[in-house]
Formats: sequence, structure tokens, C-alpha cells
Amino acid sequence: MRNAENIRAVEQLDIDWMGFIFYPGSARYVPPTDESAAAIRSCSKVKVGVFVNASHDEIIRTFAAYRLDYVQLHGNESPDDCRHLQEAGCNVIKAISVSSESDILQTSKYESVVDYFLFDTPPAPPLPGTQQTVYGGTGQRFDWSVLKSYHGHTPFLLSGGIGLEHLADLAAFRHPQLAGFDVNSRFELSPALKDTGKLKQFVCEARKFLSEN
Repeated sequence: MRNAENIRAVEQLDIDWMGFIFYPGSARYVPPTDESAAAIRSCSKVKVGVFVNASHDEIIRTFAAYRLDYVQLHGNESPDDCRHLQEAGCNVIKAISVSSESDILQTSKYESVVDYFLFDTPPAPPLPGTQQTVYGGTGQRFDWSVLKSYHGHTPFLLSGGIGLEHLADLAAFRHPQLAGFDVNSRFELSPALKDTGKLKQFVCEARKFLSEN
């Protein structure tokens, strides 16, 4: 999110965390404006800053400037990168792209140096004629059944194209380390502008089955 009025509106919903993307290659990139900074700093929800292969210094500066609570790493960040950020006072979420059970194996390298994993759909293929990786969500689900092979101790967030149409599947999903759901593109009017009506409906329904489990 980045629009001050939209941030204020979504902040009124019964959500826990709010995400802000600091990756310049994203359509949802937060521009370095005073208005955006003030809106994010004053947000009362847990604030998550999303980064892709950013330098340690850049992440630390942004973490402090926007008064973030977590950094979410969506690139090729190593366990050492995560550990250094934790040592600098950041809570760390590491995104893991999941297409098969073998992808879950890489979580073992990060177990002691992150606070959460975020299991997401793999990024889209490189742009035609380039080798450039397209980072960010595809708006598509991955096969959640592969998560049965995750036996780690670090809690995780489930992401990847989750929408209202998936509420029944989410209600049936079980895992002892599931900490929450990450939603984005299916609740947008345009990049970074959320549909508060759809979000409210999702949160109300999700709270019902979460309270029953």
C-alpha cells in the first residue's frame, strides 16, 4: 500500500499487518515522498516492508525511516543476510517460492535466522528476450498440499493469489505452523489501491473459521 487515504481506510479493518513495497521494480513501489512516509509511519498496524535484493544499509535506513516492524525479503537473500538484519534489530520474514516439496528443503538453512517464512507462488518467467527475473506475486495459487512436507519450527504465512473464492479451501487448510494469510492482488482496484469492501468481507469470514480452529 502507499495511498494515504487508502491506508487509513484499510487500517480500520480487523487486519493484523500491512505491507509496503520498497522494490523499485514493482508496480506497488512506495515512492520516497513525505506524504507516503507520514502515512506509513503513523499506521497503527504491524508494518512490513518488502525488499528484493536490497543492500543491508538500504534496508536498515528504510526500516528506521518508516518505523517498520518487519522486513520481508523476496529476492536471493542468504541466511547470512537475514542474520545480519536480525542483529541490526530487524524482525525478518523470508519469502520462499514453492512449486514442489523439494522447495521446502531450503527452509532448513534459514530456520534460526528468520522470524517467519512466507510461502508464495514462484515468480513469473523472465521477460521475453531477457534473462531478468520478474519478482513479485503472480496472482496464482500454488499447490498447498506440498506444505505437508514442512516440519520446521518457524511459523509461516500462506500467500499466492488468495481471494474470496478460496475461503472454503483456507478453512479446510491445516498446519501447526500456519500463522496467517497474506492477500494482495485479488483485493486491488489498481496496483497498491485496495478494495476495502472485499477485504472486509474476507477478514470477517476468515476470522469466523479461525476462531473455530
